[in-house]
Amino acid sequence: MSMNVVERIDDQVKISRVLISVSDKQKLETFIPGLKAANPDIKFFSTGGTYSHIRKILGPEDSSLVQVSEFTGQPETQGGLVKTLDFKIYLGLLTETYNTDHQQDMKRTGAVAIDMVVVNLYPFKETVSSKDVTVENARGNIDIGGPCMIRASAKNFLRVASVVDPEDYEFIVADLEKNGSALSLRRRFALARKAFAHTAEYDRMIANYLAAQSYETVSGCYRF
Repeated sequence: MSMNVVERIDDQVKISRVLISVSDKQKLETFIPGLKAANPDIKFFSTGGTYSHIRKILGPEDSSLVQVSEFTGQPETQGGLVKTLDFKIYLGLLTETYNTDHQQDMKRTGAVAIDMVVVNLYPFKETVSSKDVTVENARGNIDIGGPCMIRASAKNFLRVASVVDPEDYEFIVADLEKNGSALSLRRRFALARKAFAHTAEYDRMIANYLAAQSYETVSGCYRF
């Protein structure tokens, strides 16, 4: 398998476009205004309940908030099962600043570089802690798009900040205020390490839960 080796990156990356999709919406009331204060030209991409929550924070006339479906040109599937799994989104997350092929792909598709992903995952642990939870309940609360976004952004810590913990919001805003709305490689790398630990823990929870279920428990959820 041949891979291009990246040799040139930027230490400081200006945070101009942020993709946000969170189950835990605590602290967004201060984080969103903090990001916008650090860079008044910032754009937020969001969907579903997170979009509605941010709209309330920013107000109805604020143009910095964009629906993911409006950006991708693809409506959400019924029930919201597929929202962020889109080529334009992942090109924007994985693109490398000094890779000319990537930049040509961006121009061809109308994608834009996304500089920060703010994601926390469906509450699987809380779901399976319920006394009367079924395997089907648990299955429905396995997050797909969230881990994909976290992993893509964390892999590309060369350019992208992957934010999974609301406790980190305050120091991120402080960094942006201090560094002219930019985050350093040191900070992006620290966030990437935390992001991969987060998805690893999430997958381990799912694996442990499924390992504890019998086939009879699974098949009893469904009609054949």
